[in-house]
Amino acid sequence: MEPSISVAYTDLLDAFEWVSATADLENAAFICRRTGATYFTSSAMDLGEEIPSDIDDGNLYIAVPPKTDLNLGRDLAIGFAAEHLPDSYDEVIGYFRQRGAYGRFKELLERKDSLVAWYEYEAQAIERALREWCRENEIEPK
Repeated sequence: MEPSISVAYTDLLDAFEWVSATADLENAAFICRRTGATYFTSSAMDLGEEIPSDIDDGNLYIAVPPKTDLNLGRDLAIGFAAEHLPDSYDEVIGYFRQRGAYGRFKELLERKDSLVAWYEYEAQAIERALREWCRENEIEPK
């Protein structure tokens, strides 16, 4: 499939981080299929940005997915533990069986001096997933 629009990767990443920032989907971001422009919305606050009235038209705009839709949440953290902290793997699995998992996971990473490695691992996974999502949706990240 040949890309039909191009979007600056930094704009795509900003949009992805915006929609992933809230767990209850109060934030959304869209890419115009014609121009590649990005639009941000929030049900919790007025952003003061002019949003096209037809933003919900899937033929004209595509919604940027949150990290959970790209399997970049719990599964990514567990994968990191399997690769980088095998002695703590079962502990990490236990974290994700209850609320507050990410806080406990980050505390473990700090104790194990693995926080920087986690951020690098996560950034690489996000970039791979976003680029694949772009291919699937005929978007060229530049």
